Amino acid sequence: MIESHDGNLLPRPVKDSQSEMVEVVLPNDANPLGNLLGGRLMHLIDIAGALACHRHSRSYVVTASTDHLDFLAPVHVGDLLILRSSVNRAFHTSMEVGVKVWVENYIAGTKRHVSSAYLTFVAVDRQGRHTPVPQVIAETGEEKRRFEDAGRRRELRQAELERKRQAKKIPIS
Repeated sequence: MIESHDGNLLPRPVKDSQSEMVEVVLPNDANPLGNLLGGRLMHLIDIAGALACHRHSRSYVVTASTDHLDFLAPVHVGDLLILRSSVNRAFHTSMEVGVKVWVENYIAGTKRHVSSAYLTFVAVDRQGRHTPVPQVIAETGEEKRRFEDAGRRRELRQAELERKRQAKKIPIS
């Protein structure tokens, strides 16, 4: 972990976390109609998100939640999946990452957006204890928008957790 002379973690720009994965869709990844299984895509999205978080935190990370996931169009056997990820915002030990998935049909020469997701990862040490992560430096207009949006999504997640905690305290009659 890169630290300043006073022991604090140095903030890192979004570009340091940007990652890209490319996978070919094989028959084993598909349903009987030849479409990529949603669970397989979720698995790849999780890996792509983890890559960006590893790069940002320079630490082990574990998936804490999947906040949002859209399947916009089917993906077929033989297509290339392109998964791009970057850390939107870092909190104390957690990071929100955005993953955008494109499908490329290299025969037809076409590319289209097929899925997007937001996930939260937590940095941990070898014993599984949470570890601090550096803050994110959002440089471009798009990065700044995603940084602000991540803060709003975190507030919503925390409000939902509190609602669930309160619901457990109320006896059902």
